[in-house]
Formats: sequence, C-alpha cells, structure tokens
Amino acid sequence: MPIFFASLRAVRLSAHVFHALLLACIFPSLGKESQQRTMKKWSAQLLRILSVRTHPSGIEATKGNSGKLLAANHISWLDVFVINASTPARFVAKSEVNSWPLVGWLVRRTGTVFIKREFKRDTVRVNEVVSNCLVTGEDVVLFPQGTSTDGTMPVSFHSSMLQGAIDVGAVLHPLAIFYHDGHGSRIEEVAFTGDMTFIESLWKILCLPSIDVSITYLPEIACAGAIRRELAVMSQDAVNAVLVTQNQINAKLSVQSLSPLETKLCSL
Repeated sequence: MPIFFASLRAVRLSAHVFHALLLACIFPSLGKESQQRTMKKWSAQLLRILSVRTHPSGIEATKGNSGKLLAANHISWLDVFVINASTPARFVAKSEVNSWPLVGWLVRRTGTVFIKREFKRDTVRVNEVVSNCLVTGEDVVLFPQGTSTDGTMPVSFHSSMLQGAIDVGAVLHPLAIFYHDGHGSRIEEVAFTGDMTFIESLWKILCLPSIDVSITYLPEIACAGAIRRELAVMSQDAVNAVLVTQNQINAKLSVQSLSPLETKLCSL
C-alpha cells in the first residue's frame, strides 16, 4: 500500500484512539453489559479502519450465569480486538503492557488483569482475580503460550493460569487464530514477535492493503475436578489441530505459486 494511504489510515486510527480516551474516562462507571457493548463496537470499528476482516467459525462462547475462560494462541496485538469484536471479555496480559505509553492506561481502564511473569507468586493472585470474574459472569481471555509467535509452529500452553477456572468449576473454551490473505496464504507481517516494537508492528499493519483472520471457537472443556496440566494439553491440541490444517493450506498455496523449476527444486 502506498505510504500516502497508510498515513491516511494512521490519521483515522489516531481519531479512533482519541475516541477511546474519551470512552475510557467513563468506562469503569458503566454497567457490565454497557462495557461489553462498548468494547465490541470499538474493536469492530478499529478492525474496519485497519481493513481487518474476521471469519469466525465453530460455536462461540454462550452467555450463562458464570463466565468462561477462553484460551487462544497469540500472534499479534490485534488478537485482543479480533476476540473482543465477537466476544468482549477481560484479558490477562503481561505486566510490561501496563507501562506502555497511553496503551497501558487504556487497558487498565478496561479491566485488564496484569501478571508479573517473573514472580511465580503473582500467579496465585491473578488466578483469584480470574476466579472472581468468572463467578460474576465475566468471560476472561488469556494466551497460555506466555508469548507471541508467528503461527507456524505448534503452540505449547502453560497450565498455571488455568487454575482459576478449575477452582470455580468454569468452562474452558479454546480459540485458534490464523491471519491470512483471504485465500489461506499466511500474512507474516501481522506477527508481533522478537525485538519488534509496537510502533514497527503498527506501521507494518497500516501498510497492508487488507487482512483476513480466521478465529475458530473449539469445543468447550469442563474444568470442574479437572487436572490442570491435562486441561492445558487438551486445549493446546485442539488449537494445534486447526493451525496444522491452516498451515498445510498455506504451504500448498505457496507451492502452487512457484514456477515449474522452483517446484521441482522444492521436491528434491
């Protein structure tokens, strides 16, 4: 995308972020349903500005008296808004996000739960917060990988953050996220990994003409009386099964785009 159009999109994004600042001032005083509607609408508008098209499949989390714990693979900071656009929830995030200029204040106002990963004792505190949220009917999203990846390798979920759902007998709902071009070819620029800064990642996304993202809601898993590590394995296996299929499609499309000579060399 030409720099001019990327810059124009950045201006629209700035106005949308300013709108978020105004909303954040009153957000904590809103009722729970109003908060969820606000998050869902604002996230959907953000995705439209960035030309992100979502393709949900499976059975989305149903509303009940208690909340659900949603566990997803983590590729980009966009993941939060992709999920919120369909299932508004509270998120568990690394404590470093709390110190990000502007962003940290915004996510604090929306009730994000921060965890200091370098202190194992903090996991107990966060699990208690998660349990309280679930009991009061709030859905909570976490990324059990503990870091973001480019989506090409199988994910491995840590089990420590699942204890909150076990303690209150909640339901675990795995989610699989995959960014592509609308035909199945993976979009590498979306991944927020390594030493990349947020600004670098944002500019890459602003320069993309469009992004498609498939979000697959996998079968729910009952947590009551479950063993934490078994829950982690069951949810990661469900997510990996989807990612393997998506990456196989991506690989097939990549081979089809090669010249006959390149295809022959790849098969050697």
